[in-house]
Amino acid sequence: MPVRTSVRLPSVLTGPRARRTARILAVIAVGLLGGMIGLLLGGRVETPVGPTEVSLHLRPSWSGGTTVQIPPLGALHMDTHEGPFQLRASVAELHPEPARKLIEDGTALEKITDRIAADLRHGIIVLLLRALGLALAASFLAGLLVFRSWRRALLGLGSAVAAALVIALATWATFDPRSIAQPRYTGLLANAPQLVGDTRNIVERFSAYRVQLARLVGNVSKLYSATSTLPTYEPDPSTIRVLHVSDIHLNPAAWNVIRSVTTQFQVNLIIDTGDLADHGSKPEDRFADDIGTLKVPYVYIRGNHDSRGTQRAVARQKNAIVLDDAMREVQGLRIYGIGDPRFTPDKTTRDDNVGTDQLRALGRTQAERLRASGQTPDLIAVHDPAQAEGYSGQAPLLLSGHAHKRNTKLLPTGTRLFVQGSTGGAGLRGLENEQPTPIELSVLYFSRTSHRLQGWDDIRLGGLGLTSAQIERHLEPSPDRPITPTPQTPQSPQSPQSPSTPPATSTATPTPREGA
Repeated sequence: MPVRTSVRLPSVLTGPRARRTARILAVIAVGLLGGMIGLLLGGRVETPVGPTEVSLHLRPSWSGGTTVQIPPLGALHMDTHEGPFQLRASVAELHPEPARKLIEDGTALEKITDRIAADLRHGIIVLLLRALGLALAASFLAGLLVFRSWRRALLGLGSAVAAALVIALATWATFDPRSIAQPRYTGLLANAPQLVGDTRNIVERFSAYRVQLARLVGNVSKLYSATSTLPTYEPDPSTIRVLHVSDIHLNPAAWNVIRSVTTQFQVNLIIDTGDLADHGSKPEDRFADDIGTLKVPYVYIRGNHDSRGTQRAVARQKNAIVLDDAMREVQGLRIYGIGDPRFTPDKTTRDDNVGTDQLRALGRTQAERLRASGQTPDLIAVHDPAQAEGYSGQAPLLLSGHAHKRNTKLLPTGTRLFVQGSTGGAGLRGLENEQPTPIELSVLYFSRTSHRLQGWDDIRLGGLGLTSAQIERHLEPSPDRPITPTPQTPQSPQSPQSPSTPPATSTATPTPREGA
Protein backbone atom coordinates (compact mmCIF):
# COMPACT_ATOMS: atom_id res chain seq x y z
CA MET A 1 0.00 0.00 0.00
CA PRO A 2 1.25 3.52 -0.75
CA VAL A 3 2.58 5.40 2.17
CA ARG A 4 0.87 8.73 2.80
CA THR A 5 3.04 11.63 3.84
CA SER A 6 1.97 15.04 5.09
CA VAL A 7 3.82 18.30 5.22
CA ARG A 8 3.29 20.30 8.36
CA LEU A 9 3.68 24.03 7.96
CA PRO A 10 5.48 25.87 10.70
CA SER A 11 3.18 27.17 13.38
CA VAL A 12 4.34 30.68 12.65
CA LEU A 13 2.52 30.42 9.31
CA THR A 14 -0.64 28.78 10.60
CA GLY A 15 -1.03 30.12 14.11
CA PRO A 16 -3.51 32.72 15.32
CA ARG A 17 -0.98 35.55 14.85
CA ALA A 18 -0.35 34.58 11.22
CA ARG A 19 -4.09 34.42 10.48
CA ARG A 20 -4.62 37.77 12.15
CA THR A 21 -1.76 39.31 10.11
CA ALA A 22 -3.21 37.87 6.90
CA ARG A 23 -6.64 39.35 7.72
CA ILE A 24 -5.09 42.76 8.39
CA LEU A 25 -3.13 42.64 5.13
CA ALA A 26 -6.26 41.64 3.24
CA VAL A 27 -8.20 44.52 4.78
CA ILE A 28 -5.41 46.96 3.87
CA ALA A 29 -5.22 45.60 0.30
CA VAL A 30 -8.99 45.94 -0.18
CA GLY A 31 -8.92 49.45 1.29
CA LEU A 32 -6.07 50.53 -1.00
CA LEU A 33 -7.70 48.97 -4.07
CA GLY A 34 -11.02 50.64 -3.31
CA GLY A 35 -9.24 53.94 -2.70
CA MET A 36 -7.40 53.64 -6.04
CA ILE A 37 -10.65 52.98 -7.90
CA GLY A 38 -12.32 55.92 -6.18
CA LEU A 39 -9.35 58.16 -6.91
CA LEU A 40 -9.45 57.32 -10.61
CA LEU A 41 -13.22 57.80 -10.77
CA GLY A 42 -13.17 61.03 -8.81
CA GLY A 43 -9.93 62.39 -10.23
CA ARG A 44 -11.64 64.01 -13.19
CA VAL A 45 -13.29 67.41 -13.40
CA GLU A 46 -14.06 70.07 -16.02
CA THR A 47 -13.32 73.67 -15.11
CA PRO A 48 -13.32 77.00 -17.01
CA VAL A 49 -9.80 78.27 -17.76
CA GLY A 50 -9.73 81.57 -19.59
CA PRO A 51 -11.85 81.27 -22.76
CA THR A 52 -11.79 77.44 -22.63
CA GLU A 53 -13.25 74.50 -20.77
CA VAL A 54 -10.41 72.32 -19.47
CA SER A 55 -10.72 68.70 -18.39
CA LEU A 56 -8.44 67.86 -15.46
CA HIS A 57 -7.77 64.29 -14.40
CA LEU A 58 -5.28 62.15 -12.53
CA ARG A 59 -3.78 59.03 -14.04
CA PRO A 60 -1.25 56.48 -12.73
CA SER A 61 2.29 57.22 -13.88
CA TRP A 62 5.71 56.17 -12.63
CA SER A 63 7.28 59.38 -13.92
CA GLY A 64 4.65 61.80 -12.57
CA GLY A 65 4.74 65.31 -14.01
CA THR A 66 2.05 67.51 -15.55
CA THR A 67 0.78 67.46 -19.14
CA VAL A 68 -1.40 70.15 -20.73
CA GLN A 69 -3.01 68.88 -23.95
CA ILE A 70 -4.28 71.39 -26.51
CA PRO A 71 -5.91 69.54 -29.43
CA PRO A 72 -5.10 69.63 -32.26
CA LEU A 73 -1.86 71.55 -31.73
CA GLY A 74 -0.20 69.24 -29.22
CA ALA A 75 0.76 69.29 -25.55
CA LEU A 76 2.91 71.03 -22.95
CA HIS A 77 4.90 68.75 -20.62
CA MET A 78 6.33 69.89 -17.27
CA ASP A 79 8.40 67.76 -14.89
CA THR A 80 6.63 69.17 -11.84
CA HIS A 81 6.90 66.12 -9.56
CA GLU A 82 7.69 62.41 -9.41
CA GLY A 83 5.03 59.63 -9.55
CA PRO A 84 2.86 57.72 -8.87
CA PHE A 85 0.23 60.04 -10.45
CA GLN A 86 0.38 62.41 -13.38
CA LEU A 87 -1.87 65.46 -13.67
CA ARG A 88 -3.27 65.84 -17.18
CA ALA A 89 -5.15 68.89 -18.40
CA SER A 90 -6.91 68.79 -21.76
CA VAL A 91 -8.65 71.64 -23.53
CA ALA A 92 -12.14 70.22 -24.12
CA GLU A 93 -13.90 73.25 -25.60
CA LEU A 94 -13.03 76.75 -26.80
CA HIS A 95 -15.61 79.52 -26.37
CA PRO A 96 -15.30 81.57 -29.60
CA GLU A 97 -16.65 84.90 -28.36
CA PRO A 98 -14.45 85.23 -25.22
CA ALA A 99 -11.47 84.03 -27.25
CA ARG A 100 -12.09 86.68 -29.92
CA LYS A 101 -12.35 89.43 -27.28
CA LEU A 102 -9.17 88.18 -25.65
CA ILE A 103 -7.23 88.38 -28.92
CA GLU A 104 -8.63 91.79 -29.85
CA ASP A 105 -7.97 93.30 -26.42
CA GLY A 106 -4.19 93.68 -26.09
CA THR A 107 -4.36 94.54 -22.38
CA ALA A 108 -6.36 91.40 -21.64
CA LEU A 109 -3.89 89.27 -23.58
CA GLU A 110 -1.04 90.54 -21.41
CA LYS A 111 -2.91 89.37 -18.28
CA ILE A 112 -3.78 85.93 -19.64
CA THR A 113 -0.95 84.21 -17.74
CA ASP A 114 -2.23 85.34 -14.33
CA ARG A 115 -5.81 84.49 -15.28
CA ILE A 116 -4.92 81.00 -16.49
CA ALA A 117 -2.87 80.37 -13.34
CA ALA A 118 -5.76 81.41 -11.06
CA ASP A 119 -8.33 79.35 -12.98
CA LEU A 120 -6.09 76.30 -13.02
CA ARG A 121 -5.33 76.64 -9.31
CA HIS A 122 -9.07 76.65 -8.51
CA GLY A 123 -9.70 73.68 -10.82
CA ILE A 124 -6.87 71.64 -9.31
CA ILE A 125 -8.13 72.28 -5.76
CA VAL A 126 -11.61 71.09 -6.77
CA LEU A 127 -10.07 68.06 -8.51
CA LEU A 128 -7.98 67.03 -5.50
CA LEU A 129 -10.84 67.45 -3.02
CA ARG A 130 -13.20 65.46 -5.26
CA ALA A 131 -10.61 62.73 -5.88
CA LEU A 132 -9.74 62.44 -2.19
CA GLY A 133 -13.40 62.34 -1.11
CA LEU A 134 -14.35 59.58 -3.58
CA ALA A 135 -11.15 57.64 -2.80
CA LEU A 136 -11.93 57.54 0.91
CA ALA A 137 -15.61 56.74 0.32
CA ALA A 138 -14.75 53.94 -2.12
CA SER A 139 -12.16 52.54 0.28
CA PHE A 140 -14.68 52.40 3.12
CA LEU A 141 -17.44 50.88 0.97
CA ALA A 142 -15.06 48.25 -0.47
CA GLY A 143 -14.12 47.12 3.04
CA LEU A 144 -17.75 47.07 4.12
CA LEU A 145 -18.89 45.02 1.11
CA VAL A 146 -16.04 42.48 1.24
CA PHE A 147 -15.80 41.93 5.01
CA ARG A 148 -19.25 43.15 6.15
CA SER A 149 -17.64 44.68 9.19
CA TRP A 150 -17.61 48.34 10.19
CA ARG A 151 -14.38 47.82 12.07
CA ARG A 152 -12.54 46.33 9.11
CA ALA A 153 -14.02 48.95 6.78
CA LEU A 154 -12.60 51.68 9.02
CA LEU A 155 -9.22 49.91 9.04
CA GLY A 156 -9.25 49.88 5.23
CA LEU A 157 -10.21 53.54 5.26
CA GLY A 158 -7.22 54.26 7.51
CA SER A 159 -4.88 52.53 5.06
CA ALA A 160 -6.25 54.71 2.24
CA VAL A 161 -5.73 57.84 4.33
CA ALA A 162 -2.14 56.78 5.08
CA ALA A 163 -1.49 56.12 1.36
CA ALA A 164 -2.91 59.52 0.44
CA LEU A 165 -0.60 61.19 2.97
CA VAL A 166 2.42 59.32 1.58
CA ILE A 167 1.55 60.36 -1.99
CA ALA A 168 1.02 63.97 -0.91
CA LEU A 169 4.35 64.05 0.96
CA ALA A 170 6.18 62.46 -2.00
CA THR A 171 4.65 64.98 -4.41
CA TRP A 172 5.52 67.88 -2.11
CA ALA A 173 9.09 66.61 -1.59
CA THR A 174 9.76 66.20 -5.33
CA PHE A 175 7.87 69.28 -6.56
CA ASP A 176 10.08 71.49 -8.72
CA PRO A 177 8.65 75.01 -9.23
CA ARG A 178 11.29 75.76 -11.89
CA SER A 179 9.77 73.10 -14.14
CA ILE A 180 6.74 75.34 -14.72
CA ALA A 181 9.08 77.89 -16.30
CA GLN A 182 10.78 75.20 -18.42
CA PRO A 183 8.00 73.40 -20.32
CA ARG A 184 8.37 71.18 -23.39
CA TYR A 185 5.98 71.48 -26.32
CA THR A 186 5.28 68.59 -28.67
CA GLY A 187 2.67 68.51 -31.36
CA LEU A 188 1.61 67.63 -34.86
CA LEU A 189 -0.09 69.82 -37.44
CA ALA A 190 -3.23 68.00 -38.52
CA ASN A 191 -3.21 69.08 -42.17
CA ALA A 192 0.45 68.34 -42.87
CA PRO A 193 1.26 68.38 -46.60
CA GLN A 194 2.25 65.05 -48.08
CA LEU A 195 5.46 64.95 -50.12
CA VAL A 196 4.54 61.81 -52.08
CA GLY A 197 2.58 61.27 -55.28
CA ASP A 198 2.75 62.97 -58.63
CA THR A 199 6.23 64.45 -59.14
CA ARG A 200 4.74 67.30 -61.17
CA ASN A 201 3.34 68.79 -57.92
CA ILE A 202 6.52 68.57 -55.81
CA VAL A 203 7.20 72.30 -56.10
CA GLU A 204 3.64 73.20 -55.09
CA ARG A 205 3.67 70.77 -52.17
CA PHE A 206 7.04 72.02 -50.97
CA SER A 207 5.77 75.61 -51.06
CA ALA A 208 2.78 74.50 -48.98
CA TYR A 209 5.15 72.75 -46.59
CA ARG A 210 7.15 75.97 -46.13
CA VAL A 211 3.99 77.94 -45.36
CA GLN A 212 2.67 75.27 -42.99
CA LEU A 213 5.92 75.28 -41.01
CA ALA A 214 5.78 79.04 -40.66
CA ARG A 215 2.14 78.91 -39.51
CA LEU A 216 3.00 76.11 -37.12
CA VAL A 217 5.67 78.24 -35.50
CA GLY A 218 3.20 81.09 -35.17
CA ASN A 219 0.48 78.96 -33.59
CA VAL A 220 2.84 77.18 -31.23
CA SER A 221 4.66 80.31 -30.11
CA LYS A 222 1.37 82.12 -29.37
CA LEU A 223 0.19 79.16 -27.33
CA TYR A 224 3.56 78.92 -25.61
CA SER A 225 3.69 82.59 -24.67
CA ALA A 226 0.19 82.37 -23.19
CA THR A 227 1.08 79.43 -20.93
CA SER A 228 4.65 80.37 -19.98
CA THR A 229 5.75 82.18 -16.83
CA LEU A 230 9.42 82.91 -17.60
CA PRO A 231 9.84 86.62 -16.81
CA THR A 232 12.44 87.22 -19.50
CA TYR A 233 9.97 86.02 -22.14
CA GLU A 234 7.43 88.70 -21.28
CA PRO A 235 7.65 91.85 -23.45
CA ASP A 236 10.38 93.64 -21.52
CA PRO A 237 12.67 96.38 -22.85
CA SER A 238 15.50 95.10 -20.64
CA THR A 239 15.64 91.76 -22.49
CA ILE A 240 17.71 91.23 -25.64
CA ARG A 241 16.36 88.39 -27.78
CA VAL A 242 18.86 86.66 -30.05
CA LEU A 243 17.84 84.00 -32.57
CA HIS A 244 20.66 81.47 -33.08
CA VAL A 245 20.57 79.58 -36.39
CA SER A 246 23.16 77.44 -38.13
CA ASP A 247 23.74 75.00 -41.00
CA ILE A 248 20.86 76.13 -43.22
CA HIS A 249 22.40 74.33 -46.23
CA LEU A 250 20.30 76.01 -48.94
CA ASN A 251 16.95 74.88 -47.50
CA PRO A 252 14.44 77.60 -48.52
CA ALA A 253 11.96 76.40 -45.86
CA ALA A 254 14.39 77.72 -43.24
CA TRP A 255 13.66 81.35 -44.22
CA ASN A 256 9.94 80.91 -43.53
CA VAL A 257 10.68 79.46 -40.11
CA ILE A 258 13.29 82.11 -39.26
CA ARG A 259 10.95 84.91 -40.36
CA SER A 260 8.07 83.51 -38.29
CA VAL A 261 10.19 83.00 -35.16
CA THR A 262 11.70 86.48 -35.53
CA THR A 263 8.20 87.98 -35.53
CA GLN A 264 6.55 85.79 -32.91
CA PHE A 265 9.41 85.98 -30.40
CA GLN A 266 10.18 89.67 -31.06
CA VAL A 267 13.81 88.86 -31.92
CA ASN A 268 16.30 91.76 -31.84
CA LEU A 269 19.04 90.13 -33.91
CA ILE A 270 19.97 86.85 -35.59
CA ILE A 271 23.31 85.05 -35.32
CA ASP A 272 24.14 82.49 -38.03
CA THR A 273 27.11 80.27 -37.19
CA GLY A 274 27.74 79.15 -40.74
CA ASP A 275 27.11 76.66 -43.54
CA LEU A 276 24.51 78.81 -45.24
CA ALA A 277 25.51 77.19 -48.55
CA ASP A 278 26.24 73.60 -49.57
CA HIS A 279 29.07 73.90 -52.09
CA GLY A 280 29.92 77.59 -51.88
CA SER A 281 29.35 78.00 -55.62
CA LYS A 282 28.43 81.24 -57.38
CA PRO A 283 24.86 80.14 -58.28
CA GLU A 284 24.24 79.56 -54.56
CA ASP A 285 25.01 83.21 -53.74
CA ARG A 286 21.43 84.24 -54.60
CA PHE A 287 20.22 82.20 -51.64
CA ALA A 288 21.60 84.91 -49.33
CA ASP A 289 19.17 87.49 -50.75
CA ASP A 290 16.46 86.35 -48.29
CA ILE A 291 18.58 87.72 -45.43
CA GLY A 292 17.58 91.23 -46.47
CA THR A 293 13.88 90.43 -45.91
CA LEU A 294 14.31 89.64 -42.21
CA LYS A 295 14.30 93.29 -41.06
CA VAL A 296 16.69 92.70 -38.11
CA PRO A 297 20.52 92.63 -37.92
CA TYR A 298 21.89 89.34 -39.24
CA VAL A 299 25.33 88.43 -37.84
CA TYR A 300 27.04 85.78 -39.98
CA ILE A 301 30.06 83.52 -39.44
CA ARG A 302 31.46 81.55 -42.39
CA GLY A 303 31.16 77.74 -42.17
CA ASN A 304 33.22 75.02 -43.82
CA HIS A 305 30.66 74.70 -46.67
CA ASP A 306 30.71 78.46 -47.30
CA SER A 307 33.22 80.00 -49.69
CA ARG A 308 34.57 83.55 -49.54
CA GLY A 309 32.10 84.25 -52.32
CA THR A 310 29.28 83.10 -50.02
CA GLN A 311 30.64 85.47 -47.40
CA ARG A 312 30.64 88.39 -49.86
CA ALA A 313 27.07 87.55 -50.92
CA VAL A 314 25.95 87.80 -47.29
CA ALA A 315 27.89 91.04 -46.76
CA ARG A 316 25.99 92.66 -49.65
CA GLN A 317 22.73 92.45 -47.65
CA LYS A 318 21.95 95.76 -45.92
CA ASN A 319 21.13 94.19 -42.56
CA ALA A 320 24.02 91.69 -42.60
CA ILE A 321 27.11 91.93 -40.38
CA VAL A 322 29.87 89.54 -41.42
CA LEU A 323 32.40 88.77 -38.69
CA ASP A 324 35.68 87.16 -39.68
CA ASP A 325 38.25 87.73 -36.95
CA ALA A 326 36.33 90.87 -35.91
CA MET A 327 34.15 92.18 -33.10
CA ARG A 328 31.06 94.40 -33.40
CA GLU A 329 28.52 95.71 -30.94
CA VAL A 330 25.03 94.78 -32.16
CA GLN A 331 21.87 95.68 -30.24
CA GLY A 332 23.98 96.25 -27.14
CA LEU A 333 25.89 92.93 -27.29
CA ARG A 334 29.62 92.78 -28.08
CA ILE A 335 29.96 89.88 -30.53
CA TYR A 336 33.26 88.45 -31.76
CA GLY A 337 33.20 86.01 -34.67
CA ILE A 338 35.65 84.21 -36.91
CA GLY A 339 35.06 82.08 -40.01
CA ASP A 340 35.93 78.42 -40.32
CA PRO A 341 39.52 77.89 -41.53
CA ARG A 342 38.47 75.06 -43.85
CA PHE A 343 36.57 74.90 -47.11
CA THR A 344 35.14 71.38 -47.59
CA PRO A 345 32.17 71.71 -49.96
CA ASP A 346 31.82 68.08 -51.08
CA LYS A 347 32.65 64.50 -50.16
CA THR A 348 36.07 64.65 -51.80
CA THR A 349 37.16 67.36 -49.36
CA ARG A 350 34.83 66.71 -46.42
CA ASP A 351 37.31 64.49 -44.57
CA ASP A 352 40.15 67.00 -44.64
CA ASN A 353 43.32 66.78 -42.54
CA VAL A 354 42.29 69.36 -39.95
CA GLY A 355 41.21 67.29 -36.95
CA THR A 356 39.44 68.13 -33.72
CA ASP A 357 42.69 68.59 -31.74
CA GLN A 358 44.11 70.94 -34.36
CA LEU A 359 40.93 73.03 -34.42
CA ARG A 360 40.91 73.23 -30.62
CA ALA A 361 44.58 74.30 -30.65
CA LEU A 362 43.84 76.87 -33.36
CA GLY A 363 41.02 78.24 -31.19
CA ARG A 364 43.40 78.59 -28.23
CA THR A 365 45.88 80.51 -30.39
CA GLN A 366 43.15 82.83 -31.66
CA ALA A 367 41.85 83.28 -28.11
CA GLU A 368 45.29 84.36 -26.91
CA ARG A 369 45.43 86.99 -29.63
CA LEU A 370 41.91 88.16 -28.76
CA ARG A 371 42.86 88.51 -25.11
CA ALA A 372 46.07 90.38 -25.99
CA SER A 373 44.02 92.88 -28.01
CA GLY A 374 42.18 93.89 -24.82
CA GLN A 375 38.73 93.26 -26.30
CA THR A 376 36.10 91.63 -24.06
CA PRO A 377 33.19 90.18 -26.05
CA ASP A 378 29.88 89.16 -24.47
CA LEU A 379 29.73 86.14 -26.76
CA ILE A 380 31.91 84.47 -29.37
CA ALA A 381 30.55 82.83 -32.54
CA VAL A 382 32.56 80.06 -34.27
CA HIS A 383 31.32 77.42 -36.70
CA ASP A 384 33.00 74.28 -35.31
CA PRO A 385 32.51 73.46 -31.59
CA ALA A 386 36.06 72.09 -31.35
CA GLN A 387 37.49 75.43 -32.44
CA ALA A 388 35.01 77.17 -30.11
CA GLU A 389 36.30 75.22 -27.10
CA GLY A 390 39.68 76.87 -27.60
CA TYR A 391 38.01 80.16 -26.62
CA SER A 392 36.91 78.78 -23.25
CA GLY A 393 37.25 81.48 -20.59
CA GLN A 394 37.30 84.37 -23.08
CA ALA A 395 33.54 85.05 -22.92
CA PRO A 396 30.50 83.81 -20.96
CA LEU A 397 28.95 82.21 -24.07
CA LEU A 398 30.29 80.41 -27.16
CA LEU A 399 27.95 79.78 -30.12
CA SER A 400 28.69 77.17 -32.79
CA GLY A 401 27.04 74.71 -35.16
CA HIS A 402 28.49 72.17 -37.63
CA ALA A 403 27.36 68.99 -35.80
CA HIS A 404 23.70 69.11 -37.01
CA LYS A 405 22.73 68.08 -33.47
CA ARG A 406 21.96 70.57 -30.73
CA ASN A 407 23.59 70.38 -27.31
CA THR A 408 25.04 72.63 -24.64
CA LYS A 409 27.48 72.25 -21.75
CA LEU A 410 29.29 74.33 -19.16
CA LEU A 411 33.07 74.27 -19.60
CA PRO A 412 35.40 74.23 -16.54
CA THR A 413 36.11 77.96 -16.98
CA GLY A 414 32.43 78.82 -16.50
CA THR A 415 31.90 79.48 -20.22
CA ARG A 416 28.80 77.88 -21.75
CA LEU A 417 29.31 76.18 -25.12
CA PHE A 418 26.09 76.17 -27.16
CA VAL A 419 26.03 73.96 -30.27
CA GLN A 420 23.06 74.60 -32.58
CA GLY A 421 21.47 71.92 -34.74
CA SER A 422 20.70 72.38 -38.42
CA THR A 423 18.16 75.15 -39.10
CA GLY A 424 17.88 73.80 -42.63
CA GLY A 425 17.40 70.19 -41.59
CA ALA A 426 20.87 69.55 -43.09
CA GLY A 427 19.48 70.36 -46.56
CA LEU A 428 19.29 67.41 -48.92
CA ARG A 429 21.91 65.74 -46.73
CA GLY A 430 19.18 65.44 -44.08
CA LEU A 431 17.47 62.74 -46.18
CA GLU A 432 20.49 60.43 -45.99
CA ASN A 433 19.24 59.03 -42.66
CA GLU A 434 16.17 56.89 -42.03
CA GLN A 435 14.43 59.88 -40.42
CA PRO A 436 14.81 63.43 -41.83
CA THR A 437 17.11 65.70 -39.83
CA PRO A 438 14.96 68.05 -37.73
CA ILE A 439 14.97 71.82 -38.19
CA GLU A 440 16.46 73.36 -35.03
CA LEU A 441 16.93 76.95 -33.87
CA SER A 442 16.95 78.70 -30.48
CA VAL A 443 15.86 82.04 -29.01
CA LEU A 444 18.39 83.26 -26.43
CA TYR A 445 17.41 85.83 -23.79
CA PHE A 446 20.07 88.28 -22.52
CA SER A 447 19.95 90.86 -19.75
CA ARG A 448 20.50 94.30 -21.25
CA THR A 449 22.23 95.35 -18.02
CA SER A 450 24.73 92.52 -17.51
CA HIS A 451 24.72 91.18 -21.12
CA ARG A 452 24.53 87.67 -19.60
CA LEU A 453 22.37 84.82 -20.90
CA GLN A 454 19.24 84.38 -18.73
CA GLY A 455 17.53 81.50 -20.52
CA TRP A 456 16.63 80.13 -23.93
CA ASP A 457 13.87 78.42 -25.92
CA ASP A 458 14.93 75.45 -28.06
CA ILE A 459 12.66 75.09 -31.09
CA ARG A 460 12.55 71.88 -33.11
CA LEU A 461 10.45 71.22 -36.20
CA GLY A 462 10.15 67.99 -38.15
CA GLY A 463 12.51 67.62 -41.11
CA LEU A 464 11.59 67.66 -44.78
CA GLY A 465 7.96 66.61 -45.20
CA LEU A 466 7.20 66.54 -41.45
CA THR A 467 5.39 69.18 -39.40
CA SER A 468 5.87 68.10 -35.81
CA ALA A 469 6.95 70.83 -33.40
CA GLN A 470 8.57 71.09 -30.00
CA ILE A 471 9.55 74.11 -27.91
CA GLU A 472 11.53 73.50 -24.74
CA ARG A 473 12.46 76.24 -22.28
CA HIS A 474 15.67 76.31 -20.24
CA LEU A 475 16.80 78.70 -17.52
CA GLU A 476 20.45 79.59 -17.01
CA PRO A 477 21.11 78.31 -13.45
CA SER A 478 23.84 80.88 -12.62
CA PRO A 479 23.60 83.82 -15.07
CA ASP A 480 26.24 85.90 -13.25
CA ARG A 481 28.75 83.11 -12.56
CA PRO A 482 32.43 84.14 -12.75
CA ILE A 483 34.40 83.34 -15.90
CA THR A 484 37.97 82.26 -15.16
CA PRO A 485 40.21 82.36 -18.23
CA THR A 486 42.97 79.78 -18.21
CA PRO A 487 46.17 81.16 -19.76
CA GLN A 488 47.39 78.98 -22.61
CA THR A 489 50.71 78.90 -24.38
CA PRO A 490 50.09 79.88 -28.02
CA GLN A 491 50.45 76.93 -30.36
CA SER A 492 50.87 76.72 -34.11
CA PRO A 493 48.59 73.95 -35.36
CA GLN A 494 48.99 72.77 -38.91
CA SER A 495 45.82 74.28 -40.25
CA PRO A 496 44.94 76.21 -43.41
CA GLN A 497 44.04 79.91 -43.27
CA SER A 498 45.13 80.41 -39.66
CA PRO A 499 44.65 84.17 -39.12
CA SER A 500 47.74 86.08 -38.09
CA THR A 501 46.36 89.61 -37.71
CA PRO A 502 44.76 90.88 -34.49
CA PRO A 503 40.97 91.20 -34.35
CA ALA A 504 39.56 94.30 -35.97
CA THR A 505 36.56 96.28 -34.87
CA SER A 506 34.94 96.06 -38.29
CA THR A 507 34.26 93.31 -40.79
CA ALA A 508 37.36 91.79 -42.34
CA THR A 509 37.71 92.00 -46.12
CA PRO A 510 37.16 88.55 -47.64
CA THR A 511 39.69 87.04 -50.00
CA PRO A 512 38.74 85.58 -53.42
CA ARG A 513 36.58 82.46 -53.63
CA GLU A 514 38.38 79.16 -53.07
CA GLY A 515 38.63 77.06 -56.14
CA ALA A 516 37.26 79.87 -58.30
